[in-house]
Amino acid sequence: MKEMPKKKKFKVAENESLGECLARMREAGYQPVRRTEQPVFIERDGERVVDHQEIVFEGKRIETEADN
Repeated sequence: MKEMPKKKKFKVAENESLGECLARMREAGYQPVRRTEQPVFIERDGERVVDHQEIVFEGKRIETEADN
């Protein structure tokens, strides 16, 4: 069986709520340890403007007794 990485990043999808992303993390066996936000820019009328914020959670593998 392939071992899961200790840390993994989960990007909140365009039509996904924060809660849905966190549930997806739990299902994959990770718990959130850090949240980062980064602006996503687009060019409008020759100017760079913020379109939306990209949210990424860093997850740490949930330790279970089977891991020990």
